[in-house]
Amino acid sequence: MIASIMIEAYTALTPNGRKLAIMLEETGLAYEARLLDIAKGEPHAAWFRRLNPNGKIPVIRDTDTGRVVWESGPTLIYLAEKAGRLLPADPAARLDVLQWLFFQAGSLGPMSGQFNHFRLREGEPHALARYRSEVLRLLGVLDGALQERTYIGGAYSIADIALLPWIRAVQKWGLALDDFTHLERWYAHLTERPVVRRGFEVPTSSRPRETPTSRAQA
Repeated sequence: MIASIMIEAYTALTPNGRKLAIMLEETGLAYEARLLDIAKGEPHAAWFRRLNPNGKIPVIRDTDTGRVVWESGPTLIYLAEKAGRLLPADPAARLDVLQWLFFQAGSLGPMSGQFNHFRLREGEPHALARYRSEVLRLLGVLDGALQERTYIGGAYSIADIALLPWIRAVQKWGLALDDFTHLERWYAHLTERPVVRRGFEVPTSSRPRETPTSRAQA
């Protein structure tokens, strides 16, 4: 007997969508993912805006509680607390992780997104140079923080999971990590994890998990 779906996940082929996919794989929670087509405007459909009035992915619905959570940071926090892992209980360690989580959400993500936007446009050299310079500065911040750490928040956590897809993305958009040796080492280490590789696939089908109870009843 297989455990019923607990997390309905709405995601897409974006760094924020991949955050959610990696997190679900890391927690081992049962889930079913639905891939939304951003190009066709699916996140702005009325049915989806009832889940998230901002019309953005990722969104999750916990079928255990009926709770809907939107915005990538809160979804990671919610899933970490539900699974009891990847977010420290110690207040000081927790704050350290949350600082880096919000660094990604408030700085690296938006600046990288703007860099990619202007990278794809012609006739905007000053805007492209501005955002490229800022993304490189932020990569330097991460590189310095990782000089004496294996993971950004101390132990492996939701902060690493939040950052990882964006570091993958900026490389695909033409920014190399050659000058950021500590960040490059961190990225190589994390992408060796089979769970991370599965998360990067952004699965669109159910991945049910067997709970200890279901295994006993099988």
